Amino acid sequence: MMGPAHSLSGAAAWLGVGAAVAAAGHSMPWPVLLTGALISAGAALAPDLDHKAATISRAFGPLSRWLCEIVDKLSYAVYKATRKQGDARRSGGHRTLTHTWLWAVLTGAGASALAVTGGRWAVLAILFAHMVLAIEGLLWRAARGSSSDVLVWLLAATSAWIIAGTLDKPGNGSDWLFTEPGQQYLWLGLPIVLGALVHDIGDALTVSGCPILWPIPIGRKRWYPLGPPKVMRFRAGSWIELKVLMPVFMLLGGLGGAAALGFI
Repeated sequence: MMGPAHSLSGAAAWLGVGAAVAAAGHSMPWPVLLTGALISAGAALAPDLDHKAATISRAFGPLSRWLCEIVDKLSYAVYKATRKQGDARRSGGHRTLTHTWLWAVLTGAGASALAVTGGRWAVLAILFAHMVLAIEGLLWRAARGSSSDVLVWLLAATSAWIIAGTLDKPGNGSDWLFTEPGQQYLWLGLPIVLGALVHDIGDALTVSGCPILWPIPIGRKRWYPLGPPKVMRFRAGSWIELKVLMPVFMLLGGLGGAAALGFI
Protein backbone atom coordinates (compact mmCIF):
# COMPACT_ATOMS: atom_id res chain seq x y z
CA MET A 1 0.00 0.00 0.00
CA MET A 2 0.94 3.66 -0.33
CA GLY A 3 1.97 5.91 2.55
CA PRO A 4 -1.38 7.60 3.28
CA ALA A 5 -3.24 4.28 3.48
CA HIS A 6 -0.55 2.84 5.74
CA SER A 7 -0.73 5.82 8.11
CA LEU A 8 -4.52 5.84 8.22
CA SER A 9 -4.60 2.12 8.97
CA GLY A 10 -2.04 2.55 11.74
CA ALA A 11 -4.00 5.34 13.41
CA ALA A 12 -7.28 3.43 13.03
CA ALA A 13 -5.72 0.34 14.59
CA TRP A 14 -4.63 2.21 17.74
CA LEU A 15 -8.03 3.90 18.04
CA GLY A 16 -9.55 0.43 17.77
CA VAL A 17 -7.30 -0.72 20.62
CA GLY A 18 -8.53 2.26 22.61
CA ALA A 19 -12.13 1.23 22.00
CA ALA A 20 -11.36 -2.36 23.02
CA VAL A 21 -9.70 -1.43 26.32
CA ALA A 22 -12.52 1.02 27.07
CA ALA A 23 -15.04 -1.79 26.54
CA ALA A 24 -13.01 -3.88 28.97
CA GLY A 25 -13.27 -1.15 31.60
CA HIS A 26 -9.73 0.22 31.35
CA SER A 27 -10.09 3.40 29.31
CA MET A 28 -6.97 5.14 27.99
CA PRO A 29 -6.41 8.73 29.05
CA TRP A 30 -7.14 10.89 26.02
CA PRO A 31 -3.47 11.97 25.62
CA VAL A 32 -2.47 8.30 25.35
CA LEU A 33 -5.19 7.68 22.77
CA LEU A 34 -4.08 10.67 20.67
CA THR A 35 -0.36 10.07 21.06
CA GLY A 36 -0.65 6.36 20.34
CA ALA A 37 -2.70 7.02 17.20
CA LEU A 38 -0.08 9.45 15.89
CA ILE A 39 2.83 7.17 16.77
CA SER A 40 1.11 4.20 15.15
CA ALA A 41 0.38 6.31 12.05
CA GLY A 42 4.08 7.15 11.83
CA ALA A 43 5.28 3.65 12.66
CA ALA A 44 3.08 2.30 9.87
CA LEU A 45 5.48 3.94 7.40
CA ALA A 46 8.68 2.75 9.07
CA PRO A 47 8.95 -0.78 7.56
CA ASP A 48 9.59 0.85 4.17
CA LEU A 49 12.96 1.95 5.51
CA ASP A 50 14.30 -0.70 3.14
CA HIS A 51 13.08 1.18 0.04
CA LYS A 52 14.83 4.32 -1.21
CA ALA A 53 11.70 5.60 -3.00
CA ALA A 54 9.43 5.34 0.05
CA THR A 55 8.08 8.30 2.01
CA ILE A 56 10.37 7.58 4.94
CA SER A 57 13.45 7.79 2.71
CA ARG A 58 13.01 11.56 2.29
CA ALA A 59 11.35 12.34 5.64
CA PHE A 60 14.61 13.25 7.40
CA GLY A 61 16.66 14.48 4.46
CA PRO A 62 20.09 12.94 3.73
CA LEU A 63 20.04 11.06 7.05
CA SER A 64 17.02 8.95 6.14
CA ARG A 65 18.26 8.36 2.59
CA TRP A 66 21.57 7.09 3.97
CA LEU A 67 19.77 4.95 6.53
CA CYS A 68 17.52 3.47 3.84
CA GLU A 69 20.56 2.36 1.86
CA ILE A 70 22.05 0.66 4.92
CA VAL A 71 18.79 -1.07 5.87
CA ASP A 72 18.26 -2.23 2.28
CA LYS A 73 21.74 -3.79 2.20
CA LEU A 74 21.25 -5.35 5.65
CA SER A 75 17.86 -6.78 4.68
CA TYR A 76 19.25 -8.23 1.46
CA ALA A 77 22.16 -9.81 3.33
CA VAL A 78 19.81 -11.41 5.84
CA TYR A 79 17.59 -12.64 3.02
CA LYS A 80 20.50 -14.28 1.19
CA ALA A 81 21.85 -15.83 4.38
CA THR A 82 18.53 -17.36 5.48
CA ARG A 83 16.64 -18.17 2.25
CA LYS A 84 15.56 -21.73 1.61
CA GLN A 85 15.48 -23.58 -1.68
CA GLY A 86 11.96 -22.44 -2.50
CA ASP A 87 12.62 -18.73 -1.90
CA ALA A 88 13.09 -16.65 -5.02
CA ARG A 89 16.38 -15.04 -5.97
CA ARG A 90 16.28 -11.28 -5.70
CA SER A 91 18.54 -8.25 -6.05
CA GLY A 92 17.34 -6.04 -3.16
CA GLY A 93 16.03 -6.16 0.38
CA HIS A 94 12.63 -4.50 0.01
CA ARG A 95 9.80 -6.36 1.76
CA THR A 96 12.09 -8.71 3.61
CA LEU A 97 13.55 -8.15 7.08
CA THR A 98 11.69 -4.94 7.97
CA HIS A 99 8.38 -6.49 6.93
CA THR A 100 8.35 -9.24 9.56
CA TRP A 101 6.78 -9.66 12.99
CA LEU A 102 10.24 -10.02 14.51
CA TRP A 103 11.36 -6.60 13.22
CA ALA A 104 8.13 -5.04 14.56
CA VAL A 105 8.67 -6.51 18.02
CA LEU A 106 12.35 -5.60 18.16
CA THR A 107 11.80 -1.99 17.11
CA GLY A 108 8.98 -1.58 19.61
CA ALA A 109 10.99 -3.15 22.41
CA GLY A 110 13.98 -0.98 21.52
CA ALA A 111 11.87 2.18 21.63
CA SER A 112 10.40 1.21 25.01
CA ALA A 113 13.86 0.51 26.43
CA LEU A 114 15.16 3.81 25.09
CA ALA A 115 12.20 5.73 26.52
CA VAL A 116 12.67 4.20 29.97
CA THR A 117 16.46 4.51 30.17
CA GLY A 118 17.06 7.64 28.11
CA GLY A 119 14.88 10.09 29.98
CA ARG A 120 12.93 13.03 28.59
CA TRP A 121 15.17 13.68 25.58
CA ALA A 122 14.84 10.08 24.44
CA VAL A 123 11.05 10.34 24.72
CA LEU A 124 11.11 13.58 22.73
CA ALA A 125 13.29 11.98 20.04
CA ILE A 126 10.88 9.03 19.69
CA LEU A 127 7.88 11.36 19.54
CA PHE A 128 9.59 13.69 17.03
CA ALA A 129 10.55 10.89 14.64
CA HIS A 130 7.05 9.45 14.62
CA MET A 131 5.34 12.86 14.40
CA VAL A 132 7.38 13.59 11.26
CA LEU A 133 6.29 10.29 9.73
CA ALA A 134 2.66 10.79 10.81
CA ILE A 135 2.56 14.23 9.19
CA GLU A 136 4.20 12.89 6.03
CA GLY A 137 1.68 10.05 5.86
CA LEU A 138 -1.56 11.71 6.95
CA LEU A 139 -0.90 15.03 5.17
CA TRP A 140 0.81 13.41 2.21
CA ARG A 141 0.07 15.95 -0.51
CA ALA A 142 0.62 18.98 1.72
CA ALA A 143 3.95 17.60 3.00
CA ARG A 144 5.42 16.70 -0.37
CA GLY A 145 8.45 18.52 -1.71
CA SER A 146 11.77 19.47 -0.19
CA SER A 147 10.57 23.04 0.49
CA SER A 148 8.11 21.74 3.09
CA ASP A 149 10.60 19.59 5.01
CA VAL A 150 11.61 22.29 7.48
CA LEU A 151 7.97 23.13 8.18
CA VAL A 152 7.21 19.45 8.80
CA TRP A 153 10.16 19.15 11.18
CA LEU A 154 9.14 22.30 13.07
CA LEU A 155 5.55 21.10 13.38
CA ALA A 156 6.74 17.67 14.54
CA ALA A 157 9.15 19.14 17.09
CA THR A 158 6.47 21.47 18.47
CA SER A 159 3.96 18.62 18.62
CA ALA A 160 6.44 16.33 20.38
CA TRP A 161 7.21 18.99 23.00
CA ILE A 162 3.51 19.72 23.68
CA ILE A 163 2.57 16.03 23.78
CA ALA A 164 5.39 15.15 26.18
CA GLY A 165 4.41 18.03 28.45
CA THR A 166 0.78 16.93 28.42
CA LEU A 167 1.58 13.28 29.12
CA ASP A 168 3.84 14.25 32.02
CA LYS A 169 0.93 15.79 33.94
CA PRO A 170 -0.54 13.49 36.65
CA GLY A 171 -3.22 11.19 35.28
CA ASN A 172 -2.50 11.98 31.64
CA GLY A 173 -0.77 8.73 30.82
CA SER A 174 3.03 8.76 31.06
CA ASP A 175 2.63 5.72 33.32
CA TRP A 176 -0.30 4.19 31.45
CA LEU A 177 -0.42 0.39 31.68
CA PHE A 178 2.98 0.19 33.43
CA THR A 179 2.69 1.88 36.82
CA GLU A 180 5.80 0.81 38.72
CA PRO A 181 8.43 3.47 39.48
CA GLY A 182 10.78 3.97 36.54
CA GLN A 183 8.32 2.55 33.98
CA GLN A 184 7.03 5.84 32.63
CA TYR A 185 6.68 5.72 28.85
CA LEU A 186 7.33 1.99 28.71
CA TRP A 187 4.10 1.75 26.70
CA LEU A 188 5.51 3.84 23.82
CA GLY A 189 6.72 0.69 22.09
CA LEU A 190 3.20 -0.72 21.77
CA PRO A 191 1.87 1.63 19.05
CA ILE A 192 5.19 1.19 17.24
CA VAL A 193 4.74 -2.59 17.13
CA LEU A 194 1.10 -2.17 16.12
CA GLY A 195 1.89 0.29 13.33
CA ALA A 196 4.58 -1.96 11.87
CA LEU A 197 2.34 -5.03 11.96
CA VAL A 198 -0.55 -3.14 10.36
CA HIS A 199 1.84 -2.05 7.60
CA ASP A 200 2.80 -5.69 7.00
CA ILE A 201 -0.82 -6.80 6.91
CA GLY A 202 -1.61 -4.03 4.44
CA ASP A 203 1.24 -5.11 2.17
CA ALA A 204 0.07 -8.71 2.43
CA LEU A 205 -3.16 -7.62 0.71
CA THR A 206 -1.25 -6.46 -2.36
CA VAL A 207 -0.06 -8.50 -5.31
CA SER A 208 3.37 -9.37 -3.89
CA GLY A 209 2.25 -10.46 -0.41
CA CYS A 210 4.44 -10.01 2.67
CA PRO A 211 6.75 -12.41 4.58
CA ILE A 212 5.30 -11.48 7.97
CA LEU A 213 6.10 -14.81 9.67
CA TRP A 214 9.85 -14.91 8.97
CA PRO A 215 11.94 -16.68 10.25
CA ILE A 216 9.25 -19.36 10.64
CA PRO A 217 9.49 -21.59 7.52
CA ILE A 218 6.41 -22.53 5.51
CA GLY A 219 6.98 -25.47 3.21
CA ARG A 220 10.11 -24.92 1.13
CA LYS A 221 10.19 -21.21 1.88
CA ARG A 222 11.44 -19.22 4.85
CA TRP A 223 10.31 -15.92 3.29
CA TYR A 224 6.79 -17.06 2.42
CA PRO A 225 4.76 -14.08 1.10
CA LEU A 226 1.56 -14.29 3.11
CA GLY A 227 -1.64 -12.93 1.62
CA PRO A 228 -5.21 -13.74 0.63
CA PRO A 229 -5.97 -15.67 -2.57
CA LYS A 230 -4.45 -13.81 -5.53
CA VAL A 231 -7.87 -12.93 -6.94
CA MET A 232 -8.49 -10.83 -3.79
CA ARG A 233 -5.23 -8.89 -3.95
CA PHE A 234 -4.72 -5.45 -5.47
CA ARG A 235 -1.87 -3.27 -6.69
CA ALA A 236 -0.50 -0.51 -4.46
CA GLY A 237 -2.14 2.80 -5.30
CA SER A 238 -5.06 1.18 -7.09
CA TRP A 239 -8.64 2.45 -6.84
CA ILE A 240 -9.43 -0.21 -4.24
CA GLU A 241 -6.88 1.31 -1.90
CA LEU A 242 -7.81 4.93 -2.62
CA LYS A 243 -11.59 4.70 -2.98
CA VAL A 244 -12.45 1.81 -0.67
CA LEU A 245 -9.80 1.07 1.95
CA MET A 246 -8.87 4.63 2.90
CA PRO A 247 -12.48 5.71 3.54
CA VAL A 248 -13.00 2.50 5.52
CA PHE A 249 -9.90 3.24 7.63
CA MET A 250 -11.19 6.77 8.32
CA LEU A 251 -14.63 5.47 9.29
CA LEU A 252 -13.26 2.75 11.56
CA GLY A 253 -10.80 5.19 13.15
CA GLY A 254 -13.61 7.67 13.85
CA LEU A 255 -15.81 5.00 15.38
CA GLY A 256 -12.90 3.62 17.41
CA GLY A 257 -11.98 7.05 18.73
CA ALA A 258 -15.56 7.86 19.65
CA ALA A 259 -15.94 4.54 21.47
CA ALA A 260 -12.61 4.97 23.24
CA LEU A 261 -13.67 8.37 24.54
CA GLY A 262 -17.08 7.10 25.64
CA PHE A 263 -19.18 8.98 23.08
CA ILE A 264 -20.76 5.79 21.73
